[in-house]
Amino acid sequence: MSKRLEEFMKMNREEFDDLEPSADLWSRIEKHLPPQGEELKKKEAKTFSLGFVLRVAATVIVIMGIGFGFYLHGEKKEKIDLAAINPIYAQQQVQYTSLIHSQRTELKSLAKTEPDLYKEFSNEIAQMDSTYKQLNSDLATSPNQERVLRAMIRNLQVQTQVLTQQLDVIEQLNKSKKEQNNETKSI
Repeated sequence: MSKRLEEFMKMNREEFDDLEPSADLWSRIEKHLPPQGEELKKKEAKTFSLGFVLRVAATVIVIMGIGFGFYLHGEKKEKIDLAAINPIYAQQQVQYTSLIHSQRTELKSLAKTEPDLYKEFSNEIAQMDSTYKQLNSDLATSPNQERVLRAMIRNLQVQTQVLTQQLDVIEQLNKSKKEQNNETKSI
């Protein structure tokens, strides 16, 4: 088929050559071209100098530092001297918080063996702890600080009671497991 096309083109060559572009074609094309003296301007990619980048980075760091300082200043709350409000309550607060800390440490040993039970126990204590923290933040602005302090002590007492009950449940659970193991060994 390509030979037929070539033969057709050779035979009809004159007919193909009869159409020539007009004489003013090149002049119209030249009108759209830039003048010969100007070179095509390439769009240059914007680059930043190292000094500019360092100045921007330093500015950002300074602004972040100032913001962080304001944040810390806003977060800083003056600790209230509980002993000035009521020395007995202050002493009880120290005792209960240390007892709660040791009971929580004991309770954490359950996390490996009984994660679901630990999660349930932790949720209960977390709720009471959030109430305690709210009371502690209310203490500074309360007109009756002794009453709020009493509520805080009561919350700590309830936390220790709940933790004691939770530890008793764990102890009973461990005893029942040991008894079951002993029964299966003896059978």
